[in-house]
Amino acid sequence: MKHNNQAGEMARVNGSDEIASEAGSALLESLVGYAMRRTTAVFMADFMAEMEDLGMRPALFAMLAMTGENPGINQTALGRSLGIQRANLVPLIGELLARGLVDRRPAPHDRRAFALHLTDEGQAMLREVVRRVRPHEERMLSPLSENERRTLLDLLGRIRAR
Repeated sequence: MKHNNQAGEMARVNGSDEIASEAGSALLESLVGYAMRRTTAVFMADFMAEMEDLGMRPALFAMLAMTGENPGINQTALGRSLGIQRANLVPLIGELLARGLVDRRPAPHDRRAFALHLTDEGQAMLREVVRRVRPHEERMLSPLSENERRTLLDLLGRIRAR
C-alpha cells in the first residue's frame, strides 16, 4: 500500500500542473527566505535562458564583472568578495582561463598569489552579458517602480550586511 501512495505522490508532482497550481502553503508563503528562494529560481531561469548561447552562468558573470572593475584582483579577494569558497572558485577560474576570458599573472606585491585580468575576449564577453542582463532585469522587475527597485536593493543589502 505504501508503494502505491508514493506512486500517487509522484504522479501529482510530475503529472499535474493543475494540482501543483492549486497547492499552496500558508506557512511557506509567510517565510521571507522561501519567497527569496522562489524569486531567485525565477530570476536564474530567465538569466540562463538569456545567456544560454554564451555559456554564461551567474557565478561566471559575477567573476567577470568583479575582475573587470578590479583589474589585478587576486583569487582570494575575488572569492571572498563574491562569497565563493576556494574549492568552488578554482574550477570556475579554470573555466574562465580555458575560455580565454581572463589571464592570471603573479601578483606584484605577493608572488605567491595570482592577479586576475580580463583579456580582450573577456572584456567583449562582459560587454555582451551586460547588454543582455539589462533587459533581463527590466523584464523581471517590470512590476516595480524605480523607487520600489531602489528600496528592494536597499532591503536586500541590509539583510546581507547583518
